Amino acid sequence: MELFSFSRCNEASECNVKIVPQLHPQTLNLSPQNQSLDIVPFAPKHKRAFFELNQAWLEASFLIEPYDLQVLQHPEEMILRKGGVIFFGLLRGEAIATFALTPVTPGVMELNKMAVREDVQSLGIGQELMRFLIAKCEQMHVHTIELYSHSKLKSAIHIYRKFGFAEVALPDECIYERADIRMRLHL
Repeated sequence: MELFSFSRCNEASECNVKIVPQLHPQTLNLSPQNQSLDIVPFAPKHKRAFFELNQAWLEASFLIEPYDLQVLQHPEEMILRKGGVIFFGLLRGEAIATFALTPVTPGVMELNKMAVREDVQSLGIGQELMRFLIAKCEQMHVHTIELYSHSKLKSAIHIYRKFGFAEVALPDECIYERADIRMRLHL
């Protein structure tokens, strides 16, 4: 049984995902009236959360690279103005997860800066974000999603494979020094 189920999305690409009450409500400390994950597009008020959510996982596993810092400090310039999108998972109005899709070439998006706050990991939130972003890419007529990762991030790699991503060769010059794996999903 899934922990979440989509209930609705509006024209602004804001979605509401209901949490099934009998699963893990104590872990999330949720009341029956407020058991939903809202997926909303970037707004300036979430800029700090974009930085902090990504900073937390990067510092826990790697160093923050200069390119990361540039993207995290300037998401409007580095992602949005290039035609990309950033979304947040909100729980009780608080940003607890995020991801970005950045254009690579026409019809190809890079999934990057995906992070789920540590205290709510392993609850299926990352998988719900994956379902949402794949649907969003289909809506945007994207035919390929690619990502860069590291093989030590076993949970993330497992989720990517579960959703159909397959490993492809790294380019000769990769913008991420930490990346040792590149994956693609053809929609």
